Amino acid sequence: MRAGIGARESKLNYFAHALPLLRDPDRTEYALAGIAVPDWLGVAAKRTKCRTRHAEPYLQHADTRLSEFAWGVARHHADDQWFHESAAFAQLSLDFARRLREAFADADGMRPWFLGHILVELLLDASLIAREPSLLDEYYEQVATVDAAFVEQTVEQMTGRPAGDLAWFIGKYVEIRFLADYADDHRLLHRLNQVMKRVTLPEIPLEFLELLPGMRDAVDAATDALTLRPA
Repeated sequence: MRAGIGARESKLNYFAHALPLLRDPDRTEYALAGIAVPDWLGVAAKRTKCRTRHAEPYLQHADTRLSEFAWGVARHHADDQWFHESAAFAQLSLDFARRLREAFADADGMRPWFLGHILVELLLDASLIAREPSLLDEYYEQVATVDAAFVEQTVEQMTGRPAGDLAWFIGKYVEIRFLADYADDHRLLHRLNQVMKRVTLPEIPLEFLELLPGMRDAVDAATDALTLRPA
């Protein structure tokens, strides 16, 4: 069965990963694919992980599609590390978890912790898209030019593992454009509840919509700190 769009793929901040590449004329659509593929695999082939060690042998490959793709994979993991270790991310995710725990009296803490983490990521994407909305169109236009079958084959070559329905998923990813949903509270709640179902956590109630404006404001205020890559 093919994985559903809008579930696990709503977990991570695709646009924040991609934005520096969109601003860099030397980076190609295959770098964009590489920086997204660790998260794409979380849907298309969740037992297959594309790590930096898989990409490193290809960084100087004569085929620029391969070298750009490998660069994107390595950049994804480097960015994930500094982002999740940043003080701004830690403070916001803990604050959001506290707000959610108090609002919904979640005794075990798993749903507030999980939501606190992913809300920072999704709302950061929403904030960055609002600043430069034309770049969202450019992002999807560039990803649409990628040879999805080549990407699937490259992942299998790099990792030695199956890439599942990755080529199909890339097409659906471009078609549905779910990153645009992050700007709308109701559509974001719908995406989040798809994630909740997939990870077998309780559905988020409609009352959550009362918390979202304050959370958006907090992420908007912290966007520069959240995206400040260490020197």
